Amino acid sequence: MTGVPLKHQRIGRILATEIRTGGHPAGERLPGEHALAARFGVSRTTIRAALAELTEQGLITTRTGKGSYVVFDGRPPDDRPGRARALALRDVDSTVRTLAVREIRDSALAAGLGLEKDAFVCVERTRERVPDGTVLSYERTFLPPVPGVRELPARGLGQEPLAEVLRRAGLRPDHGEQRVSGHRIDAREAGLLRRAPGDWFLAGRRTSRAADGSFVEHVVSLLDPDHFELTVAFG
Repeated sequence: MTGVPLKHQRIGRILATEIRTGGHPAGERLPGEHALAARFGVSRTTIRAALAELTEQGLITTRTGKGSYVVFDGRPPDDRPGRARALALRDVDSTVRTLAVREIRDSALAAGLGLEKDAFVCVERTRERVPDGTVLSYERTFLPPVPGVRELPARGLGQEPLAEVLRRAGLRPDHGEQRVSGHRIDAREAGLLRRAPGDWFLAGRRTSRAADGSFVEHVVSLLDPDHFELTVAFG
């Protein structure tokens, strides 16, 4: 991987800086894709990729047919009440890479989650540091194969943020639980993370459910402790 950021990464950083410094306050609608493409002299495809990066960072949300709106309110996500989550440190530029999207059956996982059906759509992703490609995390997300999700193995995820897939499929997290522990990675995990077997990582498991208690997603992740921390906000 070269040391030169891709176009969408460069644009994403510019917009992220504008959002974090108050140039686009919470609730504001960002300029449309055509306007942003004209501003930066790139294609709409590049702009969509940049907006996907902002969504992954929790800075914006995209509403179908309406545009992209700023959700960043000046506080880091871990400072918002009722949240407990692993977060990348802000001084690390990173990008998400999708490794695989497939349908699986896992009866043990289904039993552990209290589900009758054992079918899931599993999305495997890594987060990699820009520009050297160091793998900072490996994540497997298990989703119910509902309409809007079960088609993913055939069509792929592309540049679309997973949060947008969930929203459009009507899967809206309301509550859940998360557990994090220390973990020495094994040989298989070391290969995925490009590290040495036995290295310490944070192992996370997070289950989200809708307001009615129905299953939304289960995430299993391995996080580099040099770049992630767990912050619990309450009150």
